[in-house]
Amino acid sequence: MRYRLTFIAGLAVGYVLGTRAGRERYEQLRKAARRVAENPAVRNTAETAALGGREAATKAFDKVSAKVGDRMPQAVTDRVRSLREQRDADPDDWGTSNT
Repeated sequence: MRYRLTFIAGLAVGYVLGTRAGRERYEQLRKAARRVAENPAVRNTAETAALGGREAATKAFDKVSAKVGDRMPQAVTDRVRSLREQRDADPDDWGTSNT
């Protein structure tokens, strides 16, 4: 109950402060966030992190499936297979390249 009251109080304070800042400040923050998101360095870093995450997930799946063997649920196996097929079909899913 204490956490619920804390959350509600934080929500109320955030709402009041947000309304005082007004629409102009919101637009400034939105434009700044868009500039950061469109920055090529940020996009390349996000792409690299996504590829690293995929590689780590593949390695983890391979290790787990080697230990678990045929006991791996079919739904998991099917999902991993479909993700691998999607990745192989579109290697540049961010629309950018590192070259």
